[in-house]
Amino acid sequence: MGRVARTKSRQTRDRARQLTRWLVAIVMGILCLGASVPAALSQSGRRGPDPGKTGKPKPGPIADPDRPGTSSSPNRTTKANDELDPDDVVRISSFLVPIPASVVDKHGNAIVNLKLDDFELRVDSELRPLSDLTRSETSVRLAMLFDNSGSLDPAREFEKQAATRFFRRVLRAQDEAAIYSIETDSYLAQPLTHDVVRLEQTIAMFGKPEGGTSLFDAIMNAASYLRPYSGRKVLVIVSDGIETTSKNTDFDMVVAHVLADDCQVYVVQTGLYEGANLRALAAERRMEQLSGQTGGAVYLPKTFDQLDVAFDQIAADLAQQYVLSYYPNTEHRDGQLHKLDLRIKSRNDVRVRSRKGYYAPKPAPSAGY
Repeated sequence: MGRVARTKSRQTRDRARQLTRWLVAIVMGILCLGASVPAALSQSGRRGPDPGKTGKPKPGPIADPDRPGTSSSPNRTTKANDELDPDDVVRISSFLVPIPASVVDKHGNAIVNLKLDDFELRVDSELRPLSDLTRSETSVRLAMLFDNSGSLDPAREFEKQAATRFFRRVLRAQDEAAIYSIETDSYLAQPLTHDVVRLEQTIAMFGKPEGGTSLFDAIMNAASYLRPYSGRKVLVIVSDGIETTSKNTDFDMVVAHVLADDCQVYVVQTGLYEGANLRALAAERRMEQLSGQTGGAVYLPKTFDQLDVAFDQIAADLAQQYVLSYYPNTEHRDGQLHKLDLRIKSRNDVRVRSRKGYYAPKPAPSAGY
């Protein structure tokens, strides 16, 4: 019996060792099979994710081409493998000077049938080519600077009504407007919007005028705000033009800032109904200089009816404008003021109102190519 027991025990140990070897073989087989799967898939044409490449991007929101930071060429196609076209470098490095222009005859009637060849541009007294001409279909980004300082007169409520009517006349579907409040601390009261009702409500909610007039600050802030946007950039100033409390007090710097930001300035100079004084005359000259340098205009309404007409004339002017394009040579990109003189070659009986200069930013430093 002892021999039989030892024999059975030996057989049990042998079976256990055999079972262990089978289990080890099975586990190793599974591990080897797992390691061979990617290679098999690769050979069959089904590729796994490549850590060196990105997958197809998920669909996202469509960018508005008129918004800052978005491409202004929605029809541009992307080349395979994101190859860089040499022409793309030219477009990126080029600098466009937009020149909005209003052309009227001796009676003040708008001339609306001119072509690109009818215009002649001189830059620093030298003849330069114009590359493009569009009409009033060009979008408008407009900022109204509404005076809420204590220098205004009892015509205040009518000014608010005239300003609100102006938005209904001038804004189209492709246009937007913003509102700045001119006060001791001028501020953006309403960001750019298509919504005329919101613009009207913003002006209607302005309280009793009080405090100082930081007009220069408001002008520079509004121009900077519009800078990134495409299309025509317009400032409409509704104020007596008298500056009292701005941090930026250099008027020449204000003019340079507005020109550099490609803004056109219109002024409805209110609050001068009681007769001019030296301070008001100085303010009037400044507003004439600012609007003249940018291709806008100054209106000096003395009655309620004239105030309404002033807004009508601005709306009509924007609707009848030409917008010309000029691309400066590389040597003109020096950060300096360059004088512009736009004329009509084919007619001597018309008057052209356009910007008188531009500042060309210096090219960015080369990245080594």
